[in-house]
Amino acid sequence: MVTYEALRQNAGINTYIACADESLSALGFTEHSFPHVCRVAEISGETLRILGYDEHQIELAKIAAYLHDIGNLVNRTDHSQSGAVMAFRLLDHMDMDAADIATIVTAIGNHDEGTGVPVNAVAAALILADKSDVRRNRVRNRDIATFDIHDRVNYSVEKSALQVDPERRIAQLELTVDTQFSSVMDFFEIFMKRMLLCRRAAERLGLRFQLTINGQQLI
Repeated sequence: MVTYEALRQNAGINTYIACADESLSALGFTEHSFPHVCRVAEISGETLRILGYDEHQIELAKIAAYLHDIGNLVNRTDHSQSGAVMAFRLLDHMDMDAADIATIVTAIGNHDEGTGVPVNAVAAALILADKSDVRRNRVRNRDIATFDIHDRVNYSVEKSALQVDPERRIAQLELTVDTQFSSVMDFFEIFMKRMLLCRRAAERLGLRFQLTINGQQLI
């Protein structure tokens, strides 16, 4: 049986994830390796669990999350589509059920803000989890003097948490930001498309999306 835990122990898949992150490191991007994909998997699964989805859907969300950035092995551009094709081949060779593969591939192919659409619950949970993983320790550059705007914004986030309230039907991204490194305007300059996609993902799950920075609700 193909499970999230089985994928985490799969040497081939882990090689692809590690090498994809090496490519992003060479390009100067933030960390997209195991800390990121495992955190996204846990948030994706927990989001669906809180909302009452069954264990099977939760498992599919965690699998999609673990594989969602594997396409960076091919190229950063269109990595969601190439990652979806890679995931299809890997899961098909593992004899996963076709309907489950379809759900996972659809989620991976739709997780990026450039072309993504939360077409199902798994895709929506993946989007919310992925875009909420903004934190200082994903920044690789240790020379603050050479930070670009992406480094500054990510480094400024001391804490991030996605809070899902099933009673009030709200998904709230709470950020604690050190404004000596980045302003709120800087955040919106590079993350506006991501936040709009989060809003659509929340709506797909029957929720309203909210963004709070330093205790102030901005969306």
